[in-house]
Amino acid sequence: MIITIGGRAGGGKSSVARALAKKLGYKFYSAGDVRRKYARDKNITLSELNEQAKKDPTSDYLVDDYMKKMAEKIDNFVIDAWLGFYFFPDSIKIFLEADIKVRAKRLFERQNFEEHPDTLKEAINTIGETEKCSLARFEKLYGVNAYDHNHFDLVVDTSNNTVEQTTEQAYKFVMHQIKK
Repeated sequence: MIITIGGRAGGGKSSVARALAKKLGYKFYSAGDVRRKYARDKNITLSELNEQAKKDPTSDYLVDDYMKKMAEKIDNFVIDAWLGFYFFPDSIKIFLEADIKVRAKRLFERQNFEEHPDTLKEAINTIGETEKCSLARFEKLYGVNAYDHNHFDLVVDTSNNTVEQTTEQAYKFVMHQIKK
């Protein structure tokens, strides 16, 4: 069983996907981690990589290949990926939504964020730019809107949820889908 977790920046994709994988005893993968590693290897920031990707989709194709290879090797995993629904159409597809101010606060409070914003307003702007850039690339390369809820089996608004609450909601949904 493959479970894909999509959603907006700061919506809780990685945290929930990691916790859900642990609860299910599945492997966890993150497409974002692949992009961040690629950026580090090139000695550039993720923002710079996203800028480059507008003209050169190499980093997007690297993530695509990573996801395709995983599906060939592993049966049960949870992946956080904006395009997981696209690359794993038979997966259980979950989308995490949240209010922009909540997402900005999460981003602002995140300690492991490479390009840490100095203010909440800057965090909102960073999210806006990241999403605008990424959505345009995905539309150009794949002809899909990664935020269209119609691609997903479950949409969860995480604005007022803890990671544990959202994970439990996702877990119950997954278990129900498996029993169908």
